[in-house]
Amino acid sequence: MGSQEVSEPQDWKGLRVTVAGLGVSGVSAARALADLGAEVTVVDGGSGPALEARAAELAEAGVAVRLGDADTLPEGTGLVVTSPGWKPDSPLFAAAAAAGVDVVGDVEVAWRLRGPDAAPWLAVTGTNGKTTTTRMLASILRAAGLRTAAVGNIGTPIVDVVREGDGAYDVLAVELSSYQLHWAPSLRAHSAAVLNLAPDHLDWHGSMEAYAADKGRIYEGNRIACVYNAADPATEDLVREADVEEGCRAIGFTLNTPAPSQLGVVDGILVDRAFVPDRHKQAQELAEVSDVTPPAPHNIANALAAAALARAFGVQPSAVRDGLRAFRPDAHRIEHVADVADVAYVDDSKATNTHATEASLAAYESIVWIAGGLAKGASFDDLVAGAARRLRGVVLIGADRALIGEALARHAPQVPVVDLDRTDTGAMSEAVRQAARLAEPGDTVLLAPACASMDMFTNYNERGDAFAAAVRELGASA
Repeated sequence: MGSQEVSEPQDWKGLRVTVAGLGVSGVSAARALADLGAEVTVVDGGSGPALEARAAELAEAGVAVRLGDADTLPEGTGLVVTSPGWKPDSPLFAAAAAAGVDVVGDVEVAWRLRGPDAAPWLAVTGTNGKTTTTRMLASILRAAGLRTAAVGNIGTPIVDVVREGDGAYDVLAVELSSYQLHWAPSLRAHSAAVLNLAPDHLDWHGSMEAYAADKGRIYEGNRIACVYNAADPATEDLVREADVEEGCRAIGFTLNTPAPSQLGVVDGILVDRAFVPDRHKQAQELAEVSDVTPPAPHNIANALAAAALARAFGVQPSAVRDGLRAFRPDAHRIEHVADVADVAYVDDSKATNTHATEASLAAYESIVWIAGGLAKGASFDDLVAGAARRLRGVVLIGADRALIGEALARHAPQVPVVDLDRTDTGAMSEAVRQAARLAEPGDTVLLAPACASMDMFTNYNERGDAFAAAVRELGASA
């Protein structure tokens, strides 16, 4: 479980750093680098009271802030630190490239800030399931008595965690988005997992190939294990293409009986045939499927990936079981809200793309599906065709609901569809009432929109909260 090799620490004193974006990660990086003696300027194209208040706080810490102009590179800049969402073709980055100035993200800054005895990183990425898997992993590590935190794309900014210093943690569970990986060229994890790959954020990356390549960066330089999804060959391809340290192993996870060097499921038991003395003849029981909440297929896959990373770090089987038992998923991720008239109501508002929704629909046998929102360029034919036999009915909401409606007409013409042509604040209550009308005892009413939420709601959390409130309202009137 030893520490990781780290590069020579960078001398930040006097370095002129431009931080792109006045969000949480940008503020964190700006403060940290200013503390280390860098001359920091934050640029942000926005304006308004909230940003001005944040700028005033940073000014007190010696950080210059330029609002309303995010395209011009400040004179003398020696490094640009970007927030994850900024596109690679932003004018600021073009100016940096023309000036021969590197652009990195906050994850890269955190990696460069690590000391000689820094905690190793167990890293997780994938199109879906990243947050759940990372938090499962942290729960397992805590159950093993290790000092850890779930960081990166979730929780406390990773720069702040690293700045707590060597010795503060034994190991970090690090969630990384494709954006963050794109801007983190030096990252070398102890072990890492790619959970799955499906088209997402292609407007940012430019192509599926570029998106996959950025995801695959998580494997570069791994020391112990590259964990891949045996049901998703693209993830194994990324392992094959990675330049890893000698002795690093490819470890698969599967919902089926595992082959040697895999974790999988046998008769309702999560088993390990990778980190055992004789993986050709032995299997180690880790936990039961019932220890995972919820025990939906894609969540069992998340648990196996988390277990693989923990086992790669030397965690005992009992800690895997105890950590999975202690874990509870975040809100709006296949969250059982209530049963009303023998119908289950489940909130998976976090299912904002077709890949996540496919996994959600696969978890239930008879579904009244509430779907729709902003499609982000997605196609719904494969999703609907795969789920058609499970659908009792569908309630469509949101700006791009017609795209799902057209896919239903093509692939599930027998399924009753309610097209809810409204986007006001009461629309979700009406959607739940219509779903209740379509449902029969034993069914599941599932909010798994396959779309982003911003046409009707601030974010997926608010959408899920509206669904839960509507379900409670329905229960009170039942």
